[in-house]
Amino acid sequence: MKKRHPKESFVSSTEFVLPNDTNTLNNLMGGRMMHFMDIVAAIAAQRHSKRIVVTASVDNLNFSKAIKLGSVVTISAKVTRSFNSSMEVHVVADTEDNMRGIKERSNEAFFTFVAVDQNGRPIDVPEIEPETEDEWKFFHGALKRRQLRLLMAGRIKPEDATELHSILDLNA
Repeated sequence: MKKRHPKESFVSSTEFVLPNDTNTLNNLMGGRMMHFMDIVAAIAAQRHSKRIVVTASVDNLNFSKAIKLGSVVTISAKVTRSFNSSMEVHVVADTEDNMRGIKERSNEAFFTFVAVDQNGRPIDVPEIEPETEDEWKFFHGALKRRQLRLLMAGRIKPEDATELHSILDLNA
């Protein structure tokens, strides 16, 4: 299977925050933002794998800024690393207040997707071949993030999380 570059999976989508997207404070609802991010991340994973994908996990989705009614939100995503049938996708959301001319990062997260066949069984995906310094940084960090996800889900034991030994106190 031919390796693919992260840029081949890049996706960007722009949304306008409308009244039906907001809560009683006229801020974008968190669930709506998660929906926007999940869709963009899924498209990136599908572009990389050329397969049907399902969301497996979302890491630390942070809501650092309230997004007001009338704002423009641009969500971008690309695959940072693949493991057998799973892919880690880095997703960022930037908010624009066009009236004030302000752009800022509002959300960021790592999503994990699994590629599946027509019967819903996991299927192998191509490897990632980073090109830029940032892509290499995300690529190398992905193994630690993956082991942390698996450890927290109870799918591996602490002693098997080899990339995390330096931060885990296994003698406690």
